[in-house]
Amino acid sequence: MRYFKQQDQKIETKHTLKKAFLVAALSGILPMAHAAPTSAPKLNLTLSEHSKAKIKRLMNDPKVWQQIPKQVTLCVFSPDGANGEAFEQATSYISELPRISQIAKDFGVDMKITRPTKLSMHIDLSYPKLKKTATTDINLRVYTDERVLTEDFRGKKCDGAGISNLRARQFNPFVGSIDALGAVQSYKQLVTVIQLLARPEYDAKMVNNDYEVVGVVPLGAAYIMVSDRRIDTLSKAAGKKVAVMNFDGTQRKLVQNVGAQPVSVDLLSVGGKFNNKEVDIMAGPALLFKPLELHKGMTDRSGKVVGGIIKFPLIQVTGTLIMHRNKFPAGMGSIAREMISQQLSPAFEFVDKTEREIPDKYWMDIREADKPGYIRIMREARIQMTKEGYYDPAMMKILKKIRCSQNPSNYECSLTDE
Repeated sequence: MRYFKQQDQKIETKHTLKKAFLVAALSGILPMAHAAPTSAPKLNLTLSEHSKAKIKRLMNDPKVWQQIPKQVTLCVFSPDGANGEAFEQATSYISELPRISQIAKDFGVDMKITRPTKLSMHIDLSYPKLKKTATTDINLRVYTDERVLTEDFRGKKCDGAGISNLRARQFNPFVGSIDALGAVQSYKQLVTVIQLLARPEYDAKMVNNDYEVVGVVPLGAAYIMVSDRRIDTLSKAAGKKVAVMNFDGTQRKLVQNVGAQPVSVDLLSVGGKFNNKEVDIMAGPALLFKPLELHKGMTDRSGKVVGGIIKFPLIQVTGTLIMHRNKFPAGMGSIAREMISQQLSPAFEFVDKTEREIPDKYWMDIREADKPGYIRIMREARIQMTKEGYYDPAMMKILKKIRCSQNPSNYECSLTDE
């Protein structure tokens, strides 16, 4: 019975955590939002004058029409396959296709979109001005393991993929450093970061070798979760067992720096280890709480709450949409980044909802007097890890500038070592 319950927990964990990645992956061709009210348009399709001008230039360049791919494979994640709820919810944007076709018409392009199967889409384009036509068949490849998806993307079995930013760091260290420890301290700052990176002046930074990041989406702040409320300061974490993701060296480094013992986990094992007291501390966004049943690791046998979630963000967890550059017309990436950066409200509504659904009894407020110490330790660790090559220095400067623009009285703003 325990085995089957663990399998059910794994499926539910994947289902909840990866919805946003699936949505992000599909947005590479037709930008879309996270879950949005069905009674209102899901997409904000407003374009800046810069993007409008770029689209016109692209449409009027005969070489661009030769670069439009005949086939595109997008790798997406759905724990229950193509018939799962996550896939159905992510593809609910199909109702927006008439609006997208109308916008194309505003640029003089006749666009016809059909969906032959649940896992395919066919696009016909016609531009009478240049007497150009093109067709693209989009195939969706559904995965149940992000690690395998990432490796298939690297092996060019996927033209585009939606993955966690922690995994995307290997393809673009600059964008992958958004999730640096303590570097983005609020959702307001994260909005600024995502919208800043969608500006034309950062187009070059979105490209690294064959890879181009075409979108970043928020998944929520990661909080420290403890099985014992007496572990309410970093100094009390010394000697404790702390769960660290097996593919992220920065987590292991931080845990070792505070004198704790790192225990290697993955997404499917971390909940069980925490609930069975095999680790004392873990970190993650609020959306993990329910599917991993983390309340079990925070209560004793009598049902009394003995652990909790320290309401102090360590990092902002994000998802990244990335593509192979040579499969798409040059310039498409910047337009996609702008569109995706405008679809943040529904994503943050989802994050806020998951945090509010956790009962108050599990939340722990740290003492105001302790917060500067947390910030200082994270800052020192971030600087050290930047020097050791874990984080991109240019991104660290950008994130500090954003922090100080929104909180200029912060002590770090007068320092020059980051």
